[in-house]
Amino acid sequence: MVSKRYWSISEVADQFGVNQSLLRYWEKEFPALDPKKQGSGKRAYTVKDIEVIAVLHDLLKLKGYTIDGAKRQLRKALQERQRMDELRNRLEHAREELLRIAKEVDPEGGA
Repeated sequence: MVSKRYWSISEVADQFGVNQSLLRYWEKEFPALDPKKQGSGKRAYTVKDIEVIAVLHDLLKLKGYTIDGAKRQLRKALQERQRMDELRNRLEHAREELLRIAKEVDPEGGA
C-alpha cells in the first residue's frame, strides 16, 4: 500500500478531533508547523506537519500546557530530534566506513 504524501486540513482536523480553525491558529503560533499552500490556498499537510501537530495536540490538549509552554517544549523536542538525526547520520557514516575497511582486510568476506 502506498502512503499519501499530503493530507487536507479536514483530514488532519478529523484525525486529531479538532477544528480546522485551531490548526490554522497553531500555524500562526508555531513556525515549525508550516503546511504547503496550493495555488488555490488549500493546505497540504506532510508527515512532518502531522508529527508536529501530534506533539502540539499532546502538549496543549492532553497535558494542558499553555501556548508559551508548548512553544518551549516543541523547541526542545525539535532540537532533540535534530541531535538524534545528526547522531544517526554519523553512525551510518561510521558503519559504511567500517564495512569498507572490512572489505579491504578480507575482500572475499571470509569465504
